[in-house]
Amino acid sequence: MNWRTGVAALVLCAAGGCASSPQVTYFSLAPIDRGAERIAGAPAPVQVVQVHLPPSLDRREMVRLTGSYSLQISDEHRWAAPLDEMTRRVLSQDLMQLLPPGTVVLPQAPAPQGTRKIVVNILQFAPDAAGTVQLQGSWTVVAADAHSAPESHAVQLTSQASATEPADQVRAMSEVLEELAQAMVKALQP
Repeated sequence: MNWRTGVAALVLCAAGGCASSPQVTYFSLAPIDRGAERIAGAPAPVQVVQVHLPPSLDRREMVRLTGSYSLQISDEHRWAAPLDEMTRRVLSQDLMQLLPPGTVVLPQAPAPQGTRKIVVNILQFAPDAAGTVQLQGSWTVVAADAHSAPESHAVQLTSQASATEPADQVRAMSEVLEELAQAMVKALQP
């Protein structure tokens, strides 16, 4: 091989990305079953219709807060689905474990008449550098009766991950959603 061929190969290798890319690991939130008893009685059906997240958090890449005004966006750790949709699904599953059967209408299912709709607005939902996950925001119940005013509830919950590894932090995020479901169940009881 002459020197021109070697230089050309080097240029092609650099342009084509001969260096290996970091391996990407995908994560998913999951419902937490703490064995809590279902509430007695059958409240009106409920459906989590929307979960709103700030664009800085609602992305495929996992986000970690590194300071009051900074965050780290991972190239190697990603969500398996959009975070707002995962949050809505897991919150619905957590509610299904706590409410009587048939009370929770799944997110994409048609809602029967009389279903109360839940809208969640999240301002903060990410781990910090120490592995502490904070969920801050509010949730609102919109009654099926058009004459009833929506009921809004502020929420601020935290969970400490057992380690700073992404899988441990995802579990802590899932635990915070289960705590939110428990708070919702208490407020939804007649």
